[in-house]
Amino acid sequence: MDIRDHPVRVDVWLWAARFFKTRSLAKLAIEGGKIEVNGDTCKPAKAIHVGDTLQVSRGEELVTCEVLGLAEKRGPASEAQKLYRESAQSMAVREAERERRRVAGMGGGTLRPPTRPDKRARRQIQLVKDQM
Repeated sequence: MDIRDHPVRVDVWLWAARFFKTRSLAKLAIEGGKIEVNGDTCKPAKAIHVGDTLQVSRGEELVTCEVLGLAEKRGPASEAQKLYRESAQSMAVREAERERRRVAGMGGGTLRPPTRPDKRARRQIQLVKDQM
């Protein structure tokens, strides 16, 4: 991975650090106000520097990390993890939230029926959807 000293765009860095699968998803998150740099919202082209603090909101997760390195190209996950350090408080909060979801039985998402609906059930589902 190519680690640089000069500033890098936030959307590129988030993609290179593997917070988002694509750069366009990182851009959408930034435009949606899900990313804060040093406590302020930003635009996708904002330059970040080593030492900046990022707050990344992904779904129910909130990750607070410090930028340790800059990269413009995406590399292996082991290299991407060297680009930032998550704060201890952020890790504790995420772990507590993960445990709360596990205890509540929502680890995999919504509750699903044990089997696929048959033809009659699918028709009933469609009728309910049409009435909405």
